[in-house]
Amino acid sequence: MEKHIIVILALSLACLSLDAFEPSPLQDFCVADSTTSARVNGHACKNPSSVGANDFSFSGLHMPGNTSNPNGSKVTPVTVSQLPGLNTLGISMVRIDYVPWGINPPHTHPRATEILTVIEGSLQVGFVTSNPDNALITKTLVKGDVFVFPVGLVHFQRNVGTVNAVAIAALSSQNPGVITIANAVFGSKPDFSGDVLAKAFQVDKSVVDQLQTIF
Repeated sequence: MEKHIIVILALSLACLSLDAFEPSPLQDFCVADSTTSARVNGHACKNPSSVGANDFSFSGLHMPGNTSNPNGSKVTPVTVSQLPGLNTLGISMVRIDYVPWGINPPHTHPRATEILTVIEGSLQVGFVTSNPDNALITKTLVKGDVFVFPVGLVHFQRNVGTVNAVAIAALSSQNPGVITIANAVFGSKPDFSGDVLAKAFQVDKSVVDQLQTIF
């Protein structure tokens, strides 16, 4: 009997650990209420009596994003911030536009796995495994190809074609978060110590100082 209880407890803990990352909803929906000051892990629920179709709808994903920036790309998100009905549902999506040789620079999503499909053009995509291997897993995709980026791993995309490229990606969180590596390291507020970064990257501090002025 004692062994059975231990097995049941182990299975229960395993199930809890699977659900703990993004809890399942406890009701049909919990539309995010942007008017409340209540602080919860996620967003407080809007009164169901005031919920309507617009809370579950987003328009404009057919429109190209403005790629006039140094990276030559634009991410148009559809997360809980843009679509309140996503609250507690554990899913979101983005549209990404790229000019030729434009990049979505190395970044991570701390709370989500991402699955991406190419709608137009061709993209080099890839991610890097964790220490100590730091293996680069990369592939060139064309229209209709799909690629997955595991949660938390540094990944990127680059348009390797001669025309604009478009991708659509789904993420396994209503609020996946994004940490762009260069911005986080060289654009932190306040600045990282230049000596720390110079030693970490094994470059002269003047290089770090220059990069910090850019980001």
